[in-house]
Amino acid sequence: MTVSEEKFTRQRLLEVQTLTPTLFTLRTTRAPGFRFTAGQFARLGVRKPSGSIVWRAYSMVSAPHDEFLDFFSIVVPDGEFTSELSRLEPGDELLIDKQAFGFLTLDRFPDGRDLWLLATGTGLAPFLSILQDFEVWQRFERIVLVYSARTGSELAYQQLIRELPEREYLEGLGSKLTYLPVVTRERVTGALSGRITTLIESGELERAADLKLTPEHSRIMLCGNPQMIEDTRALLKTRDLNLALTRRPGQVAVENYW
Repeated sequence: MTVSEEKFTRQRLLEVQTLTPTLFTLRTTRAPGFRFTAGQFARLGVRKPSGSIVWRAYSMVSAPHDEFLDFFSIVVPDGEFTSELSRLEPGDELLIDKQAFGFLTLDRFPDGRDLWLLATGTGLAPFLSILQDFEVWQRFERIVLVYSARTGSELAYQQLIRELPEREYLEGLGSKLTYLPVVTRERVTGALSGRITTLIESGELERAADLKLTPEHSRIMLCGNPQMIEDTRALLKTRDLNLALTRRPGQVAVENYW
């Protein structure tokens, strides 16, 4: 089989950055023909010493227009993929599917005034890609990024989040963004405390954002821990905020590659 017939391209690892003992980021080269919509994911492959390939799905953190690809990963103890990845150094080969996948994209919502991005852990990744794309700033009047982690040290990409609203191309639109960090296992100054569902039930999340969750105006994206997604979806449904489907417009979109 020739390279052109294969479903993946061979890319080079440019950088691996350890954030905490359980979290790291990686940057790779990008094939000129690789296209994706902000919010989508790709399958990454690492080759084991035996010659077999281990594949895992990762959302792009980088913007669709970037010349490189950024990814955000958790370390899985004895995990087959991260164990192999940990052996790699900049310059080593990483395989990337030629096609991007996923439906956690803005076209899930044909309308809406306020966009809520609710993330736990590495579920932050697709939202950073969306926030680095100009479309979201044009379409919505308010954007609320809610990012939950267990500890303050696990809140990644804080500098990027701080800098996003100041980017020159936004021309003042950056004021649309409200960032609400959430920490569940310790008290951190400036962060909300508790599970996302608890904060919604108590009304604390809406008070912190100074914005109501309503079927008329709110469009909500969920990404992260599968239990968080399930519990939050159920809670939102009680408030008439329903999953957006191809056959039925709705207010909630989730990613299911976990």
